[in-house]
Amino acid sequence: MPVPPRKLLLIQPPVEDFYDTSIRVQPLGLAYLKAAVLQFVPEVRVKIVDFHQGWGRRTLEVPRELSLLREAYRWPDRSPLRTFHQYYRFGATDQQMAEVIRSEQPDYVGISSLFSAYHREALRVAGLVREQSKALTILGGAHATAAPASLLARPEVDFVVIGEGERPLVELLRVLISEGPEQEDELGSISGLAYRVGQTLHLNRPAAGFPIELLPEPDFGDFAFDRYRYHRRPIAQLITSRGCPFRCSFCTVHSTFGAAYRVRSVEAVLEEMQRRFDCGVRVFDFEDDNLTFHLERMKELCRGIIERFPGQLELLAMNGISYHNLDGEALRLMRRAGFRQLNLSLVSSDPAILGGFRRPHRVGRLVEVVEEAHRLGFEIICYLILGLPHEPIDGMIETLLLLARLPVRLGASPFYLAPASAIADELSVSFDAAQFMLCRLTAMGVETPEISRRDIFTLFVLCRLLNFLKELPAGEGEKQLHAGESSEISLDRWVVQLRSGVPDRHILDGLGVAERLIETGRFYALTAQGEQENTFFNPVLFRRAWNRIEQITALDGAKIRTSN
Repeated sequence: MPVPPRKLLLIQPPVEDFYDTSIRVQPLGLAYLKAAVLQFVPEVRVKIVDFHQGWGRRTLEVPRELSLLREAYRWPDRSPLRTFHQYYRFGATDQQMAEVIRSEQPDYVGISSLFSAYHREALRVAGLVREQSKALTILGGAHATAAPASLLARPEVDFVVIGEGERPLVELLRVLISEGPEQEDELGSISGLAYRVGQTLHLNRPAAGFPIELLPEPDFGDFAFDRYRYHRRPIAQLITSRGCPFRCSFCTVHSTFGAAYRVRSVEAVLEEMQRRFDCGVRVFDFEDDNLTFHLERMKELCRGIIERFPGQLELLAMNGISYHNLDGEALRLMRRAGFRQLNLSLVSSDPAILGGFRRPHRVGRLVEVVEEAHRLGFEIICYLILGLPHEPIDGMIETLLLLARLPVRLGASPFYLAPASAIADELSVSFDAAQFMLCRLTAMGVETPEISRRDIFTLFVLCRLLNFLKELPAGEGEKQLHAGESSEISLDRWVVQLRSGVPDRHILDGLGVAERLIETGRFYALTAQGEQENTFFNPVLFRRAWNRIEQITALDGAKIRTSN
């Protein structure tokens, strides 16, 4: 007797935080899961519902677990140096989600639980599924991999997928739709599946996923591409590889994707890009965890893009690029292929810290790559981590000094512990629901003997100040630099010239806050009620760091002397 069609609903939950990105939100992982199920279990119908993007945002009360941040984010600031203030839900309301689930009436619901900070949102979706349908719930993703037992402790969760999701989900659905008497034994044979039998938890060890060349292209058929935009243009995310050969101890990529670093063929990537291109996409974001590890393959990909889409694409790698083995030829090919922005993962400029975190990068190589990339016209962002365990404050300041002297934006990321990371194991951190809520950069890391949350906030604001100064528009001083009249200009003189040029109100506001910060060491928010001092900011640490900054290089290459 034929099995009646079953329906699988794949859900991306909303996000609750002080900020959100509207760019890297396309549910790429769910699209891969949908494609795999349609190919390997064709009797199951699949639909993706994205409850994150396209539903607006709503103001929420700051959760009790994050109440320690109220002092830092007290004031609604409209200046260019602002940090965070209001806590939001980005995505659908409970009522909206309940209505969709009730109307779909799925048999199974797969829920993405990527980040530990947002595990409550995933569990909330599972609770709504239980209230509105008879569906079985399946949670997967990086958080599900790191903490499966914590999720299965909740009655609204039936199954958890550990590691790479396609194979366990396919095998689970085959067992569920068969409804055979040996179902419990069959569940025990599915690698990477966690489930309950009575009060007993079963955590099956994950195994290798499907060979990457056998995975079908992600299926985005449930929403139009123009729902996801970059500077008002449709954007598509894609990957050319899975995993990362490095084993940085603060990272958990290998927990999800296993030890092997696997790559797709260049031709397969180009064919996928062609199909997205034919749908109107002109911006692509490569979400690989290590896009350039096989540098010759990266060069081959760029040559293929240049030949197939000459001058037609804008390319991004917002997940970050390892500068470890980049060379001039690769940078030139990337530029010709369509990369305008280069997101480089620095972490720290201290070789001892990099070595301690198993990161095989040489800071001198970063400087070489930045200099070559700047000559080629790239807009460069260098990411650093503030608050790494064991790194002294002076080490973090040294990293800021290095990036201040380079023509780059500072991508400051306050450190947070990721469950199942080597550093979390080293520090013997016991994660519970409250600790999971702190696994976000807006929580400003884990306080250590080396650095406090207040210190992290202060250095974060200093990064905002440096970026504001680096991004200021060119004035007469910059024109003189290009004319060869001077090798650098003082910050005071540059600010005077900017003010005389009558820049827009936003820049004038920023100059006012910046000048007061530099002169007094105190950080003020611009609010509707006037200037309000942020007393969480540490003036002593700011002055200690600022006084060591002698030169700032603007994004256009102009040299600004601070006169410290």
